[in-house]
Amino acid sequence: MTSPASMVDWDLAGRTARKLMSPGPETTREEAAGVVRELHEAAATAVGHVEALTGMRPAPGGPVPEVVVVDRPGWVDANTSGMAALLDPLVEALQQKQDRRPGPLATAIGSRATGAQAGLVLSYLASKVLGQYEVFGSGGRLLLVAPNVVATERKLGVDPTDFRLWVCLHEVTHQLQFTAVPWLQQHLEGQIADFVAATDLSPDVLRERLQEVVRGLADAVRGGEGESEGLMALVRDPRQRAVLDRVTAVMSLVEGHAEYVMDGVGPDVVPSVRTLRKRFAQRRKGQGPLDRLLRRLLGLEQKMKQYADGRQFVGGVVDSVGMEGFNRVWAGPENLPRIEELTEPQRWVERVHGRPAITA
Repeated sequence: MTSPASMVDWDLAGRTARKLMSPGPETTREEAAGVVRELHEAAATAVGHVEALTGMRPAPGGPVPEVVVVDRPGWVDANTSGMAALLDPLVEALQQKQDRRPGPLATAIGSRATGAQAGLVLSYLASKVLGQYEVFGSGGRLLLVAPNVVATERKLGVDPTDFRLWVCLHEVTHQLQFTAVPWLQQHLEGQIADFVAATDLSPDVLRERLQEVVRGLADAVRGGEGESEGLMALVRDPRQRAVLDRVTAVMSLVEGHAEYVMDGVGPDVVPSVRTLRKRFAQRRKGQGPLDRLLRRLLGLEQKMKQYADGRQFVGGVVDSVGMEGFNRVWAGPENLPRIEELTEPQRWVERVHGRPAITA
C-alpha cells in the first residue's frame, strides 16, 4: 500500500490503529447479525425518503452504490486506502514538479514516523465515525460502522430502529450527492490539482510540515491544548488558501445538506427525530477530543464553524426559493456557494437566481 513516494507508511498506520483502537460494545452473535441486517435495510429505506425530499436522482448510467457494513478494523482499512489514494499522488506530483526525490533512507524514516502518528489518529476516529461515503480510493461505497452505531445509540438512550434510519438518511444523502452530481467528484479532484499547482514547497519541507500537523492531531487526541496551525501549516501561499476556502465551502454544503435532510424527513418517517437531534446536539457540545481534533486538523476554530454554517445555508436557501430553487446549486461549479455566502444565503440567491431573497 505504501509507494516509494509516500510520506506516510499506510501499512504501519493501519497496524498501529488496529493495535490501539478500543474494542466495540459487547453484543451476542445474534445481536450483531441483527444490527448488520437492520443497517442494510435502513440504508435501502433511506434512499426513497432522501430522493423524495431532495428531488434528486442518481445520474443515468452511473455506478450502482454499494452499502457495506463494517467493523472498526474494516473502517481503518478503507480509510488508509482512501488517504493513500488522495495523498500519495500529491507527493508524486510535487516531486516531479521539482525534479527531486528524497533518498530512500529519509523516505523510510519519515514515512514510518508519520505512519505511526497517523495510526494514532485513526485509532481514535475508528470508534467515533458512524458512517462514511467513500469519495476517493474505492469510491462509490457507503460504509456504515456497526459497532459505533450501537455504542452511540446506547449512550444516547434512543430508539435503535429510529437512530439507525436517521444515520442512514445522512449517509445516503452523501451517496446521492455524488451519484446525482457526477461532476462533484471531478471538481474536488480538480481543486486538489490546483492546490498542487500552487505549491512550491520541496517534498522535504512538505514532509516536515505534514509531520507537524499529524503531531498536533495526536496531541489533540490525547487531550492536549496549545496553538496549532493544523492543515494551514501546509497552506501559506495565498493561492492555496483560496483553494482551501473553496473546498471548505463545498464540504460545508454537502454536510449541511445531509444535516438538513436527516431532520427534514420529519416524525412520519423517524418518529423520535426531535429527540434524536436534541440528544445528538448535546453530544456535540463542549470541547471534547473530537472537537479538538477537528480544530487542529483545520487549523482555525472558525473553519469548524463553517460546517455548521452549511446547515444554515441550506435552510436559508430552501426557505427563500424552495428545494427546487436550492437544487440549482448542483447545476455546475459556478453555482456552488462561496465561503462568504454560507452565513449569508441571501447573497447566493441574489447571485444565482438574480433576485433578492425572500426573508421572513
